[in-house]
Amino acid sequence: MSEKLAKQLNNEFNEKETVETLKALAERFEEKIVFTTSFGVEDQVITDMIFKHDLSIKVVTLDTGRLFEETYKVYSRTLEKYSKPIHPYFPKNEQLEKFVAEKGPNSFYASVENRKMCCHIRKVEPLGRALAGMECWITGLRASQSQNREGLEFFNWDSGFSLVKYNPLLHWELEDCRKYVLENHVPYNVLHDRGFVSIGCAPCTRAIQPGEDFRAGRWWWEDNSKKECGLHKH
Repeated sequence: MSEKLAKQLNNEFNEKETVETLKALAERFEEKIVFTTSFGVEDQVITDMIFKHDLSIKVVTLDTGRLFEETYKVYSRTLEKYSKPIHPYFPKNEQLEKFVAEKGPNSFYASVENRKMCCHIRKVEPLGRALAGMECWITGLRASQSQNREGLEFFNWDSGFSLVKYNPLLHWELEDCRKYVLENHVPYNVLHDRGFVSIGCAPCTRAIQPGEDFRAGRWWWEDNSKKECGLHKH
């Protein structure tokens, strides 16, 4: 597989409905397709589409160990609503123990290097295990979330993980996602009602003020050029 496949899929599914595309991808990639959720409003839209239509797509989540209590509540409510499995991936305890012992529990505030190391241990490495052996990765990325994401297409080749990445909500706006979860009675994180638009680990996420950039609530002590954790490289 390569960028050629991503281009082919863009041409094939450019005019297709989202659920129709998800169903076709599930059939094409069989057991080698995965969706990663962090239980934000975008991910809850996709989770509903997958579970409601009983699609054969593995749903996984990265439990960093420092998520908001509200996030775990959405996790539980989602399991209860759909009675479908969501597979958790945790950081490797040896790596995390060594990092915290050497750097301290909140060392990510001290430097970008420490923060990226923490993200790598808690998120990137577990993601690598979640994506191992997969050929298609579904995400909740939207073009309007940040400047880094404006150039994305529905299908992109992820050279880091050597698979095709599908972004079904690429051209959705935040309000489209909010409308979907309300109309379809999908569980969502109440932090969204408190000004949180992008929800990650509790120590690294805050609400944003009107007019602030979408990513302003993530790692707010760093400059905007560094506002990615390493899961999505564009």
